[in-house]
Amino acid sequence: MGDLAKIFKAYDIRGIVPDELDERTAEAVGAAFAEVCAADTVVMARDMRASSEPLSAAFARGATGRGVDVVDAGLGSTDLLYYASGSLGLPGVMFTASHNPAKYNGMKMCRAGAVPIGVETGLADIRARAAQLLGSSAPLPAGNPGDAGNTGARAGRVERRDLLDGYAAHLRGLVDLGGIRPLRVVVDAGNGMAGHTVPAVLGGGDLPIELTALYFELDGTFPNHEANPIEPENLLDLRKAVLEAGADIGLAFDGDADRCWVVDERGESVSPSTITALVAARELAKQPGAPVIHNLITSMAVPEIISEHGGVPVRTRVGHSFIKAEMARTGAVFGGEHSAHYYFRDFWFADSGMLAALHVLAALGTQERTLSELLRDYTRYAASGEINSLVDDQVAVLAKVRAAYADREDVRLDDLDGLTVTGDGWWFNLRPSNTEPLLRLNAEAGDEESMAAIRDAVLAIVRS
Repeated sequence: MGDLAKIFKAYDIRGIVPDELDERTAEAVGAAFAEVCAADTVVMARDMRASSEPLSAAFARGATGRGVDVVDAGLGSTDLLYYASGSLGLPGVMFTASHNPAKYNGMKMCRAGAVPIGVETGLADIRARAAQLLGSSAPLPAGNPGDAGNTGARAGRVERRDLLDGYAAHLRGLVDLGGIRPLRVVVDAGNGMAGHTVPAVLGGGDLPIELTALYFELDGTFPNHEANPIEPENLLDLRKAVLEAGADIGLAFDGDADRCWVVDERGESVSPSTITALVAARELAKQPGAPVIHNLITSMAVPEIISEHGGVPVRTRVGHSFIKAEMARTGAVFGGEHSAHYYFRDFWFADSGMLAALHVLAALGTQERTLSELLRDYTRYAASGEINSLVDDQVAVLAKVRAAYADREDVRLDDLDGLTVTGDGWWFNLRPSNTEPLLRLNAEAGDEESMAAIRDAVLAIVRS
């Protein structure tokens, strides 16, 4: 058993197996989850990592020991788990460490309706109760009459249920692909769960899609490259395959397939801000006047395009918990992040890389331009991408950068998430990492030269 304080993060559980996260810990978390959620039934799914099946089985033992039934959806993506939670109306847990290396695993939890569980909305309670259960070296006690969880004598049962077809049908029902032109599509699953879900959603022969599959074999050791498309080196194989196949588009998914990255027909990476603007325009065509969420790292083009299409742009901090909370508060139709997470009101305000991919395919396939030509309408500025700097004192360095701009009358400063400085046609944001001694810089301007000047000026202060 590891240190629970180390593996319980702000929004999920994640650690090295078995040093930090083992089966006994998973069993205790299962019992605690059952008690805190106070539901008769919970649903779970898992990714392809070797440790996911034994950890999920241990979790199920803990939950059923509290008299709670468990619906085991088996292998699935994180958005399949959200579908299960939303469609069945059950609390859920996904066993995955997303894009982390093979030695890691973890749990993403939600309440019924795919409502996220974070440290302020139940995760701290689950941790505290799990710690109590782990306080003894004896086997974890089963629930007894009068316990916080099992108020009757019976143990829960585990029901295996295949939800893949229902998940695929639900997503296809949200995006109309009827009438699209023939498309050549390359998908890099990174040996992750997209290798399981993409064939169900895009296969079957009813779509005019010629699919080239890269690394669809489920393998939690990630033998070809990390399943993290935000890192450019992990897109090299996809970019090459798109050019060799003469494909119209390339799609890359992370390990649990909740994020999707797009490559155009030239093999060029497409900014998630551009995809956010495209999907926002499509959703606003169905829901005129609706709010659309974007975090403060997305391009200036995103709120501009939202407004131009009759929507109401709502700016938030970085992080899925902030996005989901604002979506629920405002009733937003859609939300997008620079990290390639995309959130949909029609999908219980949850994120789905596959649903975003369907929107892009529909937009591409219902007109005759190439993807790069189509996306010119949604790309307006030059961006730096996220640049990390190792610093000893985040607060002191942020203060130095603030001091450099505080007296300038031609800029605005705000502190929504780190420090954002906005000028005429440019901005930068510098924010601290929550887990590492890093400062993360994002900058944008009207052209590459201006952006580079802003980027370099800030980095000179940060790294001096």
